[in-house]
Amino acid sequence: MKFRIGYRTLKTAAGTAISILIAQQLGLDNFASAGILTILCIQVTKRRSLRTAWDRFLACVLVMPFSALFFETIAYHPIVIGIMLLFFIPTVVMLKATDGVVTSSVIILHIYLANHISLALFLNELGVIIIGIGVALIINVYMPSADNRLKQYQTRMEENFKVIFCEMVKFLRTGESDWSGKEITETAKLIEEAKSLAYLDVENHVLREDNDYFHYFKMREKQFELIERVLPIVTSLTVTLPQGKMIAEFLEELSENIKPGNTAHIYLGKLKEMKKEFEEMELPKTREEFEVRAALLQLVKEMNEYLIIKSSFKTSKWNKAKKVEAS
Repeated sequence: MKFRIGYRTLKTAAGTAISILIAQQLGLDNFASAGILTILCIQVTKRRSLRTAWDRFLACVLVMPFSALFFETIAYHPIVIGIMLLFFIPTVVMLKATDGVVTSSVIILHIYLANHISLALFLNELGVIIIGIGVALIINVYMPSADNRLKQYQTRMEENFKVIFCEMVKFLRTGESDWSGKEITETAKLIEEAKSLAYLDVENHVLREDNDYFHYFKMREKQFELIERVLPIVTSLTVTLPQGKMIAEFLEELSENIKPGNTAHIYLGKLKEMKKEFEEMELPKTREEFEVRAALLQLVKEMNEYLIIKSSFKTSKWNKAKKVEAS
């Protein structure tokens, strides 16, 4: 495996050092625990970081009165720690702050080792908590933009769609193809990776609940599922018919306009006109021709659904670009 230092690793290393340094300079006891808090609070997205920070802060603050109650009322003994956790953990779970259980356990041990309760001790622990969590939040404010990577996924996906359509066109015209089909497996992988990245991008914007790219990739995923249904129909055709060549011309034009913008309604209209032309043609003369024409009609129906999926895709990101783009 290739050795690699990621962005999150750099932030964790820097944040840990900074929080320990601040706590130590302020003369706090157990200053190293500030670094532990920073490590635990730096997450892959801003939203996760905020949620984790709140959970840990709540649990750490809550555990101090719990410790005072159990240690001072019963004794400073390991068994008392176990008894206290029996009550404390369900309380934290009830408050939906389960991420804070581990962190608060560190505070419990600090108080246990101090063997006494005092305002100064509580203030010291509060200082460690605030520094550790605060540094993590500050470090996590900046997250690198994912726009370039998302754009790359979009481009690669559209290129693969174009290749798939071109192969369908070739088969409809000649009945032959030496295509390996690698774009199918590659596109399936691209869609999953792109959706995951788009979701992380949403999580990195605290006030934004939506992401145009995420909706775009979900739309492409639906279209891709339909393409996977269409391919067996195309490859099942045993003879080349005029209707097949007409569909090939339509798909060829479509393949040249696989872009994020939305003018799918134009192609829906063309598809409707082509279907009317089919109905006006002579009826099939043989069983084989009948079966092929039935398959071609099914192909038209599936392509209609493909375009409907795109026509329902609405986003301001690409509409504002005022591009003449289609499917």
